[in-house]
Amino acid sequence: MKNIYTWAAKPVKRTLTVGDLKAAKGKRKFTQVTANSVEEAEAAEKAGFDMIISNAKNVIPVREGSKNLFLTAALVLNEFVTAEDIMRGAFKALENGADAVMTPRSMDVVEMLAKEDVPVMGHLGLVPRKSTWIGGLRAVGKTADEAYELFQKFKRLEDAGAFSAECEVIPEEIEYEGYFNTATEVHRVNNIYKELLSKNNIE
Repeated sequence: MKNIYTWAAKPVKRTLTVGDLKAAKGKRKFTQVTANSVEEAEAAEKAGFDMIISNAKNVIPVREGSKNLFLTAALVLNEFVTAEDIMRGAFKALENGADAVMTPRSMDVVEMLAKEDVPVMGHLGLVPRKSTWIGGLRAVGKTADEAYELFQKFKRLEDAGAFSAECEVIPEEIEYEGYFNTATEVHRVNNIYKELLSKNNIE
């Protein structure tokens, strides 16, 4: 356990810190699961997951269920609209016990948060709420052009100050390129969208 202070200046213990995740890059893999309630957070900790991610509005109950796991708060697109909304939401999530925030917004937003030392995770690949731009739910990065564009986004995330990236429905080889050629941590998503694509033979 590591001793840290939260953004509310409360001393707490954490199983992992951002520093630990960065130091373990290329040496160790971690597991993360979504939890949005006391019960789900308790179950995640009992099951031995390393980290949890929740909706930012659920940080308080999630932290009640898991006092020590590294927790990332997702700043949902339609709930945090303006730059001020995003910054206030990030600070509130960290004050409530989150260790980092995740945003699927622009590189400018990532940079804005990182400049204030907010540990921020970007989102690459399939962003379900933005899927109309790519023709619907599908894998991203299977063509040479898309693969190149994704790698450039990895680099831009790194330059913007993100410590990690949530990678959703991206070919493994593209994730590995981003992982081993940037300082950005990769959080792979295995979820219902992959199952949906598979069941409907969508590529």
